[in-house]
Amino acid sequence: MYFTDRGIEELENRRGEEEVSFAWLAEQFRTFVDLNPEFETPVERLATWLARLDDDDE
Repeated sequence: MYFTDRGIEELENRRGEEEVSFAWLAEQFRTFVDLNPEFETPVERLATWLARLDDDDE
């Protein structure tokens, strides 16, 4: 298990039963980056990856 998996597991354990919209998630990403600008690039990469999950590989 990677160190970062602990945060993912906590998220799943605490909020795994909840349903959220992508609009809500996008707003949380914006708020997080506003508070932690040093994480702008990784958050942008994650958001882009999530947005393109259904794209066919070219």
